[in-house]
Amino acid sequence: MTQTMRTLMAGLIDYAGLFPPAKLAMGPSVENYARDLRGAHAEMLGRLICPVSRLGELSEQGAALMPGTYATSGYREMADDIAPWRVSAIIDGGLESCLDAIDAFSERHSKEEAGLAVVDAIEMRVAEAGEIDDALDEIPDDISPAFEIPQDVIISGDPRGFIAALAGNSSAAKVRCGGVEPHMIPPVETIARFIHACARSDVPFKATAGLHHPVRAQHPLTYEPDAPKAVMHGFLNVFLAAALVRVNRIDEATTIEVLGETDPGAFTFEEDSCAWRGQRVDLIGLSRVRETFALSYGSCSFEEPIADLQALKLL
Repeated sequence: MTQTMRTLMAGLIDYAGLFPPAKLAMGPSVENYARDLRGAHAEMLGRLICPVSRLGELSEQGAALMPGTYATSGYREMADDIAPWRVSAIIDGGLESCLDAIDAFSERHSKEEAGLAVVDAIEMRVAEAGEIDDALDEIPDDISPAFEIPQDVIISGDPRGFIAALAGNSSAAKVRCGGVEPHMIPPVETIARFIHACARSDVPFKATAGLHHPVRAQHPLTYEPDAPKAVMHGFLNVFLAAALVRVNRIDEATTIEVLGETDPGAFTFEEDSCAWRGQRVDLIGLSRVRETFALSYGSCSFEEPIADLQALKLL
């Protein structure tokens, strides 16, 4: 694996096994996360995503797998040398009560005997841009928020008002790139518009849904035998497009081309730079983009993206 691929993929995938299309129970989800934190590609794994309403369940079923306590688990050897689990909590109730539950979870899991974990990020849907300021007044400084822009605004509206509300607030915009039905996948033009709006306002973003595969192509949208198929966005397309927007200042038309690319050979990764069809980003620029602009994406599968990258001989 080249250094640019390692930099692009570092902590890129937040594990969302509880969510569709996998929609696993809590037990298998936390077992997968614990295993992958000690796997060959652990450097690519980011936070565990969990709804606030299920943090109690996460404590019950995940504590024995967290660093610090393994009294009754088969994972005693797995975590003495890894950091506390980082959790991104999905706000699925009133913000005040959710923040109370988050605080209680992080306090409980600040002690080794309870298993070490911390909620250091939240993800919250907003219906109107004005909700963002109200929420930021309540969210403590030690929690990084990402505000999900409504899908109808992403697909057929203008996200700039939402993104402008995030400017200067140490907050991220969140974009949904797919779903379990074809109509849930936004066109490349709308993702390009979103990325450019974030870049103009200096607002970082994270993505979710529909980014299981590296390069844009047609795939089944669920794991059912009769699952509908559609052309899905690729995570290499999205995150390299973001790097080219941020570093090379490519225009929106070129961004659309990058997002629409279906040839894996158009993306190249060398030790000191990566490129799409001659548009090149050096390692330093890529690192800055990943740290400050294009943050991560949520996926209900960690194995699928890794297997695809291996098939492309990028790992």
